[in-house]
Amino acid sequence: MRTIAVLNQKGGVGKTTTVANTAAALATKGKKVVAIDLDPQAHLTIHLGVDAGEDGSGTYDVLVNAADIKDSLVNVRENLFLLGANIDLVGAESELVSVVGRETILREAIEPIRDDYDFLIIDCPPSLGLLSLNALAAVDEVLIPIQPHFLALQGFGQLLQTVSLVSKRINPALKISAILLCMFDSRVTLSAEVKADIAQFLESARDSDCPWSDAKIVPVYIRRNIKLAEAPSYGKTIFEYEPNCNGAIDYQLVADFLCGRIKEKVVVEDIVEELDKDEVEDVEIAAAKLVDDATEIASENAAPIPIQSIGTKPCNEVAEHVKDDAGDVQAGAGADSL
Repeated sequence: MRTIAVLNQKGGVGKTTTVANTAAALATKGKKVVAIDLDPQAHLTIHLGVDAGEDGSGTYDVLVNAADIKDSLVNVRENLFLLGANIDLVGAESELVSVVGRETILREAIEPIRDDYDFLIIDCPPSLGLLSLNALAAVDEVLIPIQPHFLALQGFGQLLQTVSLVSKRINPALKISAILLCMFDSRVTLSAEVKADIAQFLESARDSDCPWSDAKIVPVYIRRNIKLAEAPSYGKTIFEYEPNCNGAIDYQLVADFLCGRIKEKVVVEDIVEELDKDEVEDVEIAAAKLVDDATEIASENAAPIPIQSIGTKPCNEVAEHVKDDAGDVQAGAGADSL
């Protein structure tokens, strides 16, 4: 059984959304999955349509009352089982403060089910306290969802230090396996810059003995999609709420990545980075001129002139496209003057 903690102490970066939809995608592929909600806010529990008040005591009972995890799991979908949370989990840290070995309670609790499931995915709280420590002690892998924003990177170093400390003292098998970029907008320069910074940092750690030496940036970006934000209010996964939206497509690909079906994916940002900067600048200038010319002509005519997107074409094709379209615009302008 692969055990994965989805962890980032910063809130709002997509942890719960990633756990709910990745677990659901894996389940639809025939994998038996356990999702554990370690957040007292119980967002994962609610996202999967479970009443936190009635059926959300599973995690608390396992940690504090030594309940059998097999009896505490709730079958929420075909092949998908949930260990739910509720507000009682807030008091777990104080109740366990005097318990010897409190950091490894969850690890010991999941031992009986290791041979029964293919994946165990934990939704960690937005903190680095005892609950997150239990998650890190129980799993072999950490997946870090992160927004491509400057502030989202600020706590990244502290998170890595925590993982390193747990790896040295509690769980030697712990590794950071992947970084998942969420709410990614390829049109924004900052997104590409943050991605490049993380890639450079990970590359510098290759061949070292740190827990992130083999970490990869997941070659699938979770694009901004309002449907992902709407789905939890209906207690549905994105595949039940809007199966054809970008969010559903992206999380299906994340599940494929975890199953080893995606080794490499060429994305627009990688192609653009390889283009000569001068060529890109020339293309942008030509494109801007084309837009200005078309806008001017459109303002003089009833019907605007359609302009096709050129952002994803190789540089030489883009140049030809701009040249041809500019000729068409000029020809149209000549015809209008006649």
